[in-house]
Amino acid sequence: MSVLARLGLDRRELRAWAAYDWANSAFITVVVSAVFPIFYVKVAGQPMLEAEASRRFTIATTIALAIAAVLAPILGAIADRAPVKKRFLLGFSLLGVVATAMMATIEQGDWLWALVLFGVANIAANGAFVFYDSLLPHVARPHEVDRVSTAGYALGYFGGGLLLATLGAFGLKTTGAVHVAFLVTAVWWAVFAIPLFRVVAEPALPPERRASGVAAVRAAFGDLRATYKELRRFPQAALMLLAFLIYNDGIGTIYRIATLYGAELGLEAKSLITALVIVQFVGIPATFLFGAIAGAIGTRRAILAGLAVYVVVSVYGFFLDSTTDFFILAVLVGLVQGGTQALSRSLFASMIPRHRSSEFFGLFAVFEKFAGIVGPAIFATAQTAFGSSRPAILSIIIFFVLGGFLLTRVDVEAGRAAAEAANK
Repeated sequence: MSVLARLGLDRRELRAWAAYDWANSAFITVVVSAVFPIFYVKVAGQPMLEAEASRRFTIATTIALAIAAVLAPILGAIADRAPVKKRFLLGFSLLGVVATAMMATIEQGDWLWALVLFGVANIAANGAFVFYDSLLPHVARPHEVDRVSTAGYALGYFGGGLLLATLGAFGLKTTGAVHVAFLVTAVWWAVFAIPLFRVVAEPALPPERRASGVAAVRAAFGDLRATYKELRRFPQAALMLLAFLIYNDGIGTIYRIATLYGAELGLEAKSLITALVIVQFVGIPATFLFGAIAGAIGTRRAILAGLAVYVVVSVYGFFLDSTTDFFILAVLVGLVQGGTQALSRSLFASMIPRHRSSEFFGLFAVFEKFAGIVGPAIFATAQTAFGSSRPAILSIIIFFVLGGFLLTRVDVEAGRAAAEAANK
């Protein structure tokens, strides 16, 4: 078996599909995680107090994720009635690229304009991923899904980490430098998305499912209602969704509060960005490795192993008191973050009917977006109750324990058999 085959990238369409993760993840890593939050509080949010700027930023982010969560299943259902998966992906991608580029117009005090652009870009990025994910069961054969999914995540880590490290090396200390970072990220997203649109074919639709115009929209809403009801036909996929909702909330909370937690402990901004770069580059080989581990011990067991590491991360975070400790924490997160999420995507993909992939991945996206709300809320509640983030970080463990327990109750073989029966 060739190296590309082992990585899940031995065919042209697989490489083109995975390249989109490289393209889009640069926005998530550079803009969402590293650059925009600090830029908003220090520049766009001035002269208001930092606490108020942070509050408005949190509200805007929540609204954007909620809009994405509502749109995802509706548009996903439409894409399963008309051959428009790639068109929707293109539309969201262009919207995200334009919004990201326009962030270069944000100046001091432009807090509302900044939040509007950031919200639109987030809606676009999350909307694009719905249709990108929905192409997975069409480009990958059943036995390739795990490896191809992890390959996409690994390339996303590589692309995002490479761009962040490069921009960081040139410095992000001035408004002009941050504006350049926004423009470069927009160009990166646009250029590296091209292979998917050139190489990956629009999935064929069975004649009996085709519709157009108003009929497609009407059929989509009918399909959407049927999807929730039809989950009863796929109880293992439904249980997988519930488990994912819970443990992914813990994963998302760790990722979102990491830099804030480090800042509270007095770590320098440069160290925080370095930690993000560590997560990205450790995640590259680790995510590929998770694909191989899944092939050896099974997808579910590999995910459970990742969740066990997250429990260790939470406990270690409680005792963290130095930059070195924070870097060790970044390594641990990098080892499991991409692998657990990639395998969750591929496990779900293996338990749903292929001809309704957009619809089901729209539902998957709803669970993924709402998973980012409860964890931070519980963390904030614990932080208020104890007056410190140290004990609050231990509260996240419950998500990994409960989500992992539910995952152990998923009968993967039965779920895959139900999906195969529906595909016939």
